[in-house]
Amino acid sequence: MEKNTKNPPAATPEAGKTLSKPRIFFGIILLVLSLVMAGSFASYLMNWKADQSQAGTMLDRSVKSSNLFGKVGDWFGKIFIFDSIGVAAFIVAFLFFVVGMLILKKRYFKPWKTIGHSLFFICWLPIFFGAVTQGVGTLSGVYGYQIVDFLTSVIGLVGLWAVIAVSIGMYFILEFNMRPSAIKNRLNDINDKTVGKIKGMMPSSAEDFEADTELEELAGNGNEISNVTVTEDVPRAASTITEVPKGFPEVEVNNDLETITTPNRTSFEEMDEAASTTVTLTPSAPIPNLPASFQSEADSFEFKVEVAQEIDEPQDEADIKSADLVKQHGFYDHTLDLAKFQMPHINLLKDYGSEEISINKEELEENKNKIVGLLKNFNVGIAEIKATIGPTVTLYEIVPEAGIRVAAIKKLQDDIALNLSAMGIRIIAPMPGKGTIGIEVPRKNPTMVSMRSVLASHKFQNSDMDLPVVFGKTISNEIFMADLAKMPHLLMAGATGQGKSVGINAILTSLLYKKHPSELKFVMVDPKKVELTLYSKIERHYLAKLPDSDDAIITDTHKVINTLNSLCIEMDSRYELLKNAFCRTIKEYNGKFKERKLNPENGHRYLPYIVLVVDEFADLIMTAGKEVEHPIARLAQLARAVGIHLIVATQRPSVNVITGMIKANFPARAAFRVISSVDSRTILDATGADQLIGKGDMLYFNGNEILRLQCAFVDTPEVEKIVDYIGAQKGYASAFLLPEVPNEEGQSGSAAFDPNEKDALFEDAARIVVSTQQGSTSMLQRQLKLGYNRAGRIMDQLEAAGVVGGFNGAKAREVQITDLNSLEQFLQDLRR
Repeated sequence: MEKNTKNPPAATPEAGKTLSKPRIFFGIILLVLSLVMAGSFASYLMNWKADQSQAGTMLDRSVKSSNLFGKVGDWFGKIFIFDSIGVAAFIVAFLFFVVGMLILKKRYFKPWKTIGHSLFFICWLPIFFGAVTQGVGTLSGVYGYQIVDFLTSVIGLVGLWAVIAVSIGMYFILEFNMRPSAIKNRLNDINDKTVGKIKGMMPSSAEDFEADTELEELAGNGNEISNVTVTEDVPRAASTITEVPKGFPEVEVNNDLETITTPNRTSFEEMDEAASTTVTLTPSAPIPNLPASFQSEADSFEFKVEVAQEIDEPQDEADIKSADLVKQHGFYDHTLDLAKFQMPHINLLKDYGSEEISINKEELEENKNKIVGLLKNFNVGIAEIKATIGPTVTLYEIVPEAGIRVAAIKKLQDDIALNLSAMGIRIIAPMPGKGTIGIEVPRKNPTMVSMRSVLASHKFQNSDMDLPVVFGKTISNEIFMADLAKMPHLLMAGATGQGKSVGINAILTSLLYKKHPSELKFVMVDPKKVELTLYSKIERHYLAKLPDSDDAIITDTHKVINTLNSLCIEMDSRYELLKNAFCRTIKEYNGKFKERKLNPENGHRYLPYIVLVVDEFADLIMTAGKEVEHPIARLAQLARAVGIHLIVATQRPSVNVITGMIKANFPARAAFRVISSVDSRTILDATGADQLIGKGDMLYFNGNEILRLQCAFVDTPEVEKIVDYIGAQKGYASAFLLPEVPNEEGQSGSAAFDPNEKDALFEDAARIVVSTQQGSTSMLQRQLKLGYNRAGRIMDQLEAAGVVGGFNGAKAREVQITDLNSLEQFLQDLRR
């Protein structure tokens, strides 16, 4: 078996990237050009006299060149060496090489630092060689010769060398920090190291003797100690508490104490003069009103500072065993099953071109004048106004004059919208954390925010979030990201066609580009059967399902209930694992498992994150009601610590769908455009979603403030390319299997039915159900005048006997027997 001696880094989206063909072409061209130039320059310097006479015979075949690269090499040498900068031309070839490597994404040099050094020596070397050779030869080139000739005529030969020396000296001082103060500090550091080593070699008795002698000389015979600096060789001095023994009279303590400030020195190499430790020492004067015997003991008392020694506690056997396993096999790597899995690369997403925001000054000026004029008509003065241009809307921040009420401006929302002829105006009064009032006005020509641009950003690529989700861009054109693991659940709502499904695809795409299949699993519920079906292609990589389920994308209501109950069972089992591992979160648990501190034989395993995605929650509430609401509320309340997170979306944000129990457990909410302000208050507890302009324009609420975002656009063909790319790679044997759900209603089939334990009203209930062809517990309650518990038990017995079918949510059970004659024959068979 191959040993994993090193924990490989987690796969990132960079692993799947490939360079474009034009980029590779230009990079190789620059590398080849740099080598040709370097070879031409070297050959030209050796044969420059002969090559110089052949420089103008490029097309003359009778003339042969002695340059390594022929007449092209002669031309390069004449242009760069003879006619310009001399041997500094080799630096130009080096710069071509650096640029070529950068284009190929090989960063062996720091780009700007390398270019800066190169430009300095391109200017300095020709002058230096021109001063040395006095223009003889080609080392300085025409540039060096002319500069030297000019400086010599102006400042003389001595002044020329002074300029050369000062310039190279300033270069080294600025580059290598060779200032006198810096050199002095380095010498002091070396001296401190030497002194520390000498002190460490001296015996402890000698150190104590010298310290006591110095203190006696400084203290003398008086009671005051001043201007004393104590150097500690320990990180921190222990504090001393002096208690007066019982039985002694109360004494007056002299509070005139001298404070000694000692440097807080942590090592011999480093000393922070700014940070200091204040130590208060009591004077050595006799303490009055104490017995002579105690007085003598007080005089002989010595104050000692001791360093607490770290005691090596005996390690637990489990820790020793895990350390041995890590030493032998390395850290556990959860990606080994799919070690060759490649994350999707950014080229799978469509490039919509430049997404820079164009500033229309005429539109800004026109809107500003209309806003100021309208407010002035209503006697609302403005002291200051500024605009922030976003992808979709422009935010105008106004500072009202003193004495203007905020409510007076908020009431003018409809008037401002009418005056600007805008689709929807949103007023933020006041702006959170600012002393301004915001007016959001839609732009006439909005800018698209593509998924490719936000995923390729530096902010997303270098994110260290557990479950990074990129929504889009803010009103200030900044990329907005959030951690689903910290939300910990997301509630989305919006009218039909306003971008809700695109928002779900953006969230799923963000997670697919960042997490390995071993780290993340999706449970997808799609009552509409068409929104999430594309993701069935990655079933063996990212999806989770019930063991007896054929499709990983759940569309049947009955299977939704079983799946939610299965997630509750998975949640409970994970909490049991965390309890046995003494962990509070899934991150701590997986960290211990990677360090091989948890034994798989005890049931421990690596726990991936599970994200439940429900595309249309209102349909589930309408068909199943409380049977769906209760497990979702339970998951929302408890599951975040064990890595189970929910994304619930609905197009009907009414109070009977988004109930108080649901809202209380979903602090993070995303609202797209809704029809009425009532719906906006239901989802956000505030108005504003009804004033959005659609097409991905959204409000995000994280429990603190409401942010306006433009959701990133990812089209269906782009999602299809991503899932095809993932699905074509090697996956697991099957989807991630959730725990089986026990049938609480009883097992179906006559084998589980005991005729001896049937209820006395069993046959009457069977006749009522068959005659009415309705298998309902509430109907048995009414017809037989029973309580709910007994009617429920009879219905369970009817199901076990095969009279009615299984539980079907809010719908009545299916009746298996069609007429009363067949029922009587069936009952006679049961009596035998």
